[in-house]
Amino acid sequence: MKIQTKLDVSRETQERLQRFAELFMKWSAKINLVAPSTIDALWTRHIADSLQLRNIIAEPKHWIDLGSGGGFPGIVTAVLLAEHGRGWVDLVESNNKKSSFLRMALLETGGRGAVHPLRIEEAANTLHQADVISARALADLDQLLVYAEPWADRNPDLRMIFHKGRDYQAEIDKARGRFAFDLVIHQSAVEADSVILEIASLKRRG
Repeated sequence: MKIQTKLDVSRETQERLQRFAELFMKWSAKINLVAPSTIDALWTRHIADSLQLRNIIAEPKHWIDLGSGGGFPGIVTAVLLAEHGRGWVDLVESNNKKSSFLRMALLETGGRGAVHPLRIEEAANTLHQADVISARALADLDQLLVYAEPWADRNPDLRMIFHKGRDYQAEIDKARGRFAFDLVIHQSAVEADSVILEIASLKRRG
């Protein structure tokens, strides 16, 4: 299995990602980590899609990944940070089985991160600071911004990175009814109908 040329990585990172992919396939036979119909496209649909975030946030940062599930983009980000030797990912996942998988993935790949088996609504009480909030296939944008709001209130420079599908504009319009924010839309290099939303300066209206 090979990552697309545009998203090429070092040999060491390739080996870490390969180990993650092997572990993912093993655990997927026991628990539902992603939609079963997408497992065969693990590298292009999930890993390469997650790797795109390094083109948006290039420097090592402190990430909080919400609803980490099967490890996208949280584990992939943690693997990339291992190459830098700096930065950190706090992965928030309330499902105990998925949390166990994520811990094993960090252990096996040497990814820079930790797993927190918490409900997202409770995470801000434990994880106080972040530079970046990420989430993929978790909730609509309005709800994601509600989740991210406590960290945005503490850090005016917080950036939020969310993968979205073809209905992203409707989600943006809905979210702007509750929040004001700066937005950059990045076209996905992996899926034609998908984008990555980069959000900053989040403020609740009214």
